Amino acid sequence: MRLRSNLALLAILLAAAPAAQACGACGCTLNSDWASQGYSDRPGFRFDLRYDYFNQDQLRSGTKSVDRGSFSFPNDQEIQEKTINRNLTLTLDYSPNADWGVAVMVPTFDRYHATIAAGDTDPSFSKANGLGDVRVLGRYQGFSEEHYLGVQAGVKLPTGGTRQAFNAGAEAGMPLDAGLQLGTGTTDLLFGVYAFGSFASDWGLFGQVLFQKPTGEKNGFKPGDGVNANVGLHYTGYASVTPHLQLNVRAEGRESGVNADIDNSGATLVYLSPGVTFNLSTKLQVYLFGQVPVAQRVNGLQLEPRSSVSVGLHYTF
Repeated sequence: MRLRSNLALLAILLAAAPAAQACGACGCTLNSDWASQGYSDRPGFRFDLRYDYFNQDQLRSGTKSVDRGSFSFPNDQEIQEKTINRNLTLTLDYSPNADWGVAVMVPTFDRYHATIAAGDTDPSFSKANGLGDVRVLGRYQGFSEEHYLGVQAGVKLPTGGTRQAFNAGAEAGMPLDAGLQLGTGTTDLLFGVYAFGSFASDWGLFGQVLFQKPTGEKNGFKPGDGVNANVGLHYTGYASVTPHLQLNVRAEGRESGVNADIDNSGATLVYLSPGVTFNLSTKLQVYLFGQVPVAQRVNGLQLEPRSSVSVGLHYTF
């Protein structure tokens, strides 16, 4: 009975995710909450540090890749070359009891970008690093004694920089596209629902949908509404190693505002993410994931990665 309930709920969660829209600067869609077996129903503090690397070097339009050699320069539209992302995210999580919890996620970005702007014949370059937009996300999972179902609510704060500029090339000194800044400049509302459980003695599964709603705009730019949908399973039959497999969907609507790149924002991104957790002790886990796209649809011309790598450690106090 419990198995049927959990599987039905996971199906509902996935069905709730709309067709995805995503910006070219969006990060890895992996859900690392379950890299250490999911949200805990034990009171206390938890610490997570995760590093993501992905190189957005594939130019795409619609569902296909685009040959840059097919363009002549100068061109009437921007032709991006690559965006290399090295992201580090610190998460501090606290549960006062089995029902309630709160997490604070602090990202830092190191991003290199190369592009040929509309009307230019030579490329322009930027290198930005610093604090991104901090998230504060509360949760409640006291709907049952098993704590298998939870809801999330919180905010994304405008802590990331919005004044980065090209530092070399034809556009040196000119402002970087709003979608490539370290932060969006907006305060966003977050709401989600998740469920996790087991369908056999050594098998666990989870599902999650998290919605994001920007509440305003900054400097003539407003990011699109977003949603992340994740489903995954892991095998816990080994004492020291836990294999994982996730399916991740990232969704975001088109940008808006006078400084938005409306034509080249919005996509559908679906990823498959195999990984493994190494249980070094009852308190410390290290996890490693790879991520590869299985479906992509973008509006206009956008850069997308061919793969990504995430590595992290999780400690329970």
